[in-house]
Amino acid sequence: MINQEAPKQQVMEQPYYPDDEIDLRELFATLWRGKWIIIFVTFVFAAAGVFYALSQPNIYQSSVLLAPAQDEGGAGISGQLGGMASLAGISLGGGGSNQTVIAKAVLQSRAFLTDFIHRHNLIIPLMATKGWDMENEQWVINREVYNPEAGEWLTDDKGESLEPTDWDMVKQFKESHLSLSTNEDIGMVTLNIKSQAPPVAKAWAEKLVHDINEHMRAQDVQEAEARIAFLEQKLRETNIAGMQQVFYQLIESETRTVMLANAQSEYIFKTVDPAVVPQEKSGPKRALIAVIATMLGGMLGVFVVFIMAFVRNGAVQTEPATHGSSVKEQ
Repeated sequence: MINQEAPKQQVMEQPYYPDDEIDLRELFATLWRGKWIIIFVTFVFAAAGVFYALSQPNIYQSSVLLAPAQDEGGAGISGQLGGMASLAGISLGGGGSNQTVIAKAVLQSRAFLTDFIHRHNLIIPLMATKGWDMENEQWVINREVYNPEAGEWLTDDKGESLEPTDWDMVKQFKESHLSLSTNEDIGMVTLNIKSQAPPVAKAWAEKLVHDINEHMRAQDVQEAEARIAFLEQKLRETNIAGMQQVFYQLIESETRTVMLANAQSEYIFKTVDPAVVPQEKSGPKRALIAVIATMLGGMLGVFVVFIMAFVRNGAVQTEPATHGSSVKEQ
């Protein structure tokens, strides 16, 4: 005979697994029971976000749109005479695009920015102010850091001077004030300066453009004059007519470089759209800060409610088990 009880027995012996699906009604019930906790935490975070946003000073941004000012003629001459220059043991340098890349790197370099800060006396506005007085158009000095009457930097609790180092000043300038962006398609460069003072943002942007042009001009003129001196020395040392002709052409090219550099007011970067005094603030985004703080508070409140419910359910499930074991012992 066929045993009809076997399948039934197998079915009966299958283990039972509890339902692990999320019960939405229980979920919403948990949130409803903890609604006051969620509201309280959200309110605290929202108030903190609004307070923080309102405590931040207005930041203004002035921008300059720049285009490479190096002409293609100079690059063409350098290319034509490059072979002869290599025979003479010198290099005429790259073209205009290469100079622009170098200028952007120099503009953000530590050495250039350190010299820029000291040349224009930006140490106090950069490191010893806490705001800008719009009515009187002057900086508000942070007297906990600097004493303007005595012209001295104060000390901290350990007796160490609060006078900033060049490293501190360059770091502050690059992180809080200077930004540079490039449109690779058309080669345009945008220089942005942020400051609490609208006229200061415009002034610093103009000074940076002027100084990088002058820095690159002086460097190229110095290098060209050094090459001219080298070529003139080589010219005096040779009696070969062909080589003398090469040296004359190279000296003429370097002399042209010096003349063009001194004749151009905007040597590396040509200003397409000059800096202006900003009329509207660029930051902080106070509404966005408040919204993000409120959302974070709401999420934290929900998380706290779920944690409390989880702990409560764990305690409830533990109590019957403990009670049952005590009855068996009796």
